[in-house]
Amino acid sequence: MNKSLKWSWLAAALVCAGSAMAADKAGSAPLIGSNIDTAVDVSASPTLQRWQAGGNVVLGVREAAVPMSYVIGANDKFVGYHMDLCERVVHAIAPKAQIKYMVLTPQNTMPLIGNGTADFNCASMTNNLNRQKQVAFGLTTYVSEVRMAVRADSGITSFKQLQGRNVGAITGTTAVQILRKYAADNDLNFKTLMSKDQFESFTLLEAGRVDAFVLDDNMLAGVIGQSKNPKGYKIVGEVIGAEPVAIQFSRNDPQIKKAVDGAILQMIRSGEMHKLYNKWFMQPIPPKGVNLNLPMGEMLKKQLAAPNDTPLEQFVLPQ
Repeated sequence: MNKSLKWSWLAAALVCAGSAMAADKAGSAPLIGSNIDTAVDVSASPTLQRWQAGGNVVLGVREAAVPMSYVIGANDKFVGYHMDLCERVVHAIAPKAQIKYMVLTPQNTMPLIGNGTADFNCASMTNNLNRQKQVAFGLTTYVSEVRMAVRADSGITSFKQLQGRNVGAITGTTAVQILRKYAADNDLNFKTLMSKDQFESFTLLEAGRVDAFVLDDNMLAGVIGQSKNPKGYKIVGEVIGAEPVAIQFSRNDPQIKKAVDGAILQMIRSGEMHKLYNKWFMQPIPPKGVNLNLPMGEMLKKQLAAPNDTPLEQFVLPQ
């Protein structure tokens, strides 16, 4: 193995260990994520060696998943919260790597990551046990919270105000299941109008055919930001469901998992992750310069304070 690579990882490990020891001696809180294994053995990973020698790293992307991963401009520049995250992770673990991009769909993401056609999936995807059988997930970097979009002048602030109203939702999403369970648990009766995607559901909201549109908050923020009148809508309501979201990569190389988690941990500890969140959710974003104005949720704050890769099935929604 290249000695410089070996010693760079060793130096990083010693810095982390030294910081943890210093924290203990000072009687302060332990270093964030000190329980997570990030000790990488590059010699055990031909893939990491190839990347660090300047090989290609293929990032799986989406074209319209605002603000997580989407394309802007005539030159097809891919941008977004998870795009920034993916690129910074690659630069941290393999500075000489050549980044390439491949557009993925929900249907082909798992197979293409699994067979190595794409190295990472940078789009928004929930970490669950079934998917863990096919790919590996990094530490949770977003928590999608199921809420609702309404017209800004509607006066609706709670799901309990949906009694007797029309509600929009997307066929086949977990948000629909969560909404139906919430309605049953709270004795709510409303008519649900189903659509094929977020754009169709939002069109129903714009036309006044539904009073609310229920979905993950980041997707709601994205479709509002792309609308003709972003200020005319807002995201409201209790969090009735939540799902951990993370980038994915091959599950066949545990060294990649350690390297990725180590890079993400460093971003969390340095405050860079919070800055990335603010950049894409609390500031004007391209191409229209719209501010999604979606403050970081309490669940994501807790995830970043105690990082983990807990799957959906073990994810606990605060009462």
